[in-house]
Amino acid sequence: MIRRAILALAIFTGSVSAPAQEVEPVTAAIPADDYAPGRGLVADLDRIVTPNGVQESFVATLGGARQYVSVRGADRHNPILLYVHGGPASVELPISWSFQRPWEDFFTVVQWDQRAAGKSFPLNDPKAIEPTLAPDRYRDDAIELIELLRKRYGKRKIFLLGHSWGSVVGLSVAIKRPDLLYAYLGMGQLIDFQANEESSYAMVLDQARRDHNIEAVKQLEAIAPYPGGTSLSIDKTAVERKWSVYYGGLAAGRRDGDFYFHLGRLSPEYGLADRKAWDASSDFTMRRLWPKLGTISFARVRTLDVPVFLFLGRHDTTTPPQIASDWLARLKAPSKTAFLFENSAHLPMIEEPGRMLKLLENEVRPLAGRDLP
Repeated sequence: MIRRAILALAIFTGSVSAPAQEVEPVTAAIPADDYAPGRGLVADLDRIVTPNGVQESFVATLGGARQYVSVRGADRHNPILLYVHGGPASVELPISWSFQRPWEDFFTVVQWDQRAAGKSFPLNDPKAIEPTLAPDRYRDDAIELIELLRKRYGKRKIFLLGHSWGSVVGLSVAIKRPDLLYAYLGMGQLIDFQANEESSYAMVLDQARRDHNIEAVKQLEAIAPYPGGTSLSIDKTAVERKWSVYYGGLAAGRRDGDFYFHLGRLSPEYGLADRKAWDASSDFTMRRLWPKLGTISFARVRTLDVPVFLFLGRHDTTTPPQIASDWLARLKAPSKTAFLFENSAHLPMIEEPGRMLKLLENEVRPLAGRDLP
């Protein structure tokens, strides 16, 4: 599937505006399939039972599109952390059970299936949603969601964490509405698309040559020059990502990402139909967006009016960390810090979960200041 070949990043210009006030509650249930018994165990283990906890899902209308939102935390007085998933359409709600529960002691964590992604995909007519698949719309959806969350849970600001493609959405929010955020957190941060893809390709080809991997070298050389300008080929990218994943660029020390993608099979919120929607939404969104992404760049962004944290995996060839690290060095912000995860690639929240939790608790959460419980 596309999402297995490309844990990617996408953006192109355009915008559609609409208010975000409609909220439809979702009744919690374990959709039936062959994995239901295991998912039931995970659901029971992860169930929030603290007196002041929050565990709810709802559908919000953001920019005219109905979108699925999950909210979990042990104490609703904790600051909100909005997690913006990658892809586009590589939802991380079905994977979040594997790393998120400890975060929920310190934050109220919000997972959001973006427009045309995961559980949000069947909520809208694909023909109606297709013209709205633009980066400004994703950014504005996020802003509308933040405003909704602030009102619903009585918060002044929130923390926003963008992962992979989500770092494009998240950084765009930080640029436009820094007043909404205690801090911006970028994990697998994309800064410049052309530089990212050129660097990733060079690193992977070099690894293949040093490994004397004739098949990999042949396939990679066949797509040269890569990315080959601003008109992008999803087929070329699939080849590059195939070997990037093989050489540990998605998860350090692993030849594939199956362990990661298969985690969704045990998600309490994702049944078989949801997982099929996940695959369908990935294919739908990537095929429409990927060819148009060649001009993405935040390289000229030199100032942000919000604290910035970057969580970077040393072995990441999906979003090579040096590009983001160099950008951060040039950036002017109230505060800025990059944390390099020595044993991680693109998934530090899963590869080094203890360190991630420690940083979130000790470095990030204190910025909520007087709003802490």
